[in-house]
Amino acid sequence: MPKHEGVSLSVIKRLPRYYRFLGDLLSRDVTRISSRELASLMQLTASQIRQDLNCFGGFGQQGYGYNVAALHKEIGNIMGLNKHTPMVLIGAGNLGRTIARHMDFESSGFKLVGIFDDSPRVIGQKVSSLTVQDMAGLEAFCKEQSPRAAILCIPKEVAFETAQRLMKLGVNCFWNFSHYDLSLDFEGAVVENVHLGDSLMTLCYQINAAYPEDE
Repeated sequence: MPKHEGVSLSVIKRLPRYYRFLGDLLSRDVTRISSRELASLMQLTASQIRQDLNCFGGFGQQGYGYNVAALHKEIGNIMGLNKHTPMVLIGAGNLGRTIARHMDFESSGFKLVGIFDDSPRVIGQKVSSLTVQDMAGLEAFCKEQSPRAAILCIPKEVAFETAQRLMKLGVNCFWNFSHYDLSLDFEGAVVENVHLGDSLMTLCYQINAAYPEDE
């Protein structure tokens, strides 16, 4: 997001949540909402909401609040959801297939254009509307389709080598499930690391903090 490069990561990570809550309001035919009302729904403060949104321009009107449809659209534009960035999925195991089948890529700003694996067991299988292709054909595919991003559902041991190969092909944005932090090795790469185990352990901590008597 070059035009908003001074915006903190914590604000950026709240944008999808704003977008989701506003979308829910739209589905209930809510046309406008004050920062205080939105704060109450999202369990934030009105000041926090105003500060976050002011990072991207003034969207509210004094005495009116926010136009829900307009703000929802603006936040979608800020995140680039209308661009449908082409991406490939590397690794058609259980996790990769689940993501390919159940993620709504288009509403999240992407278009899944290819799935790759190096296992003869899965190459040629149909996953959603795409056929799993051999990793041997990755270079030719990328030259033809020019994907910008990749989902990595591969073992940690091969993550560096795979990312290096993709970077050479112009794919430098990663939704990374490999448990290998690519941003440490690839300067200039855009990386969103997903650690499901970390999320589960965070839940474990919260449970034990809430119910210490269970020890």
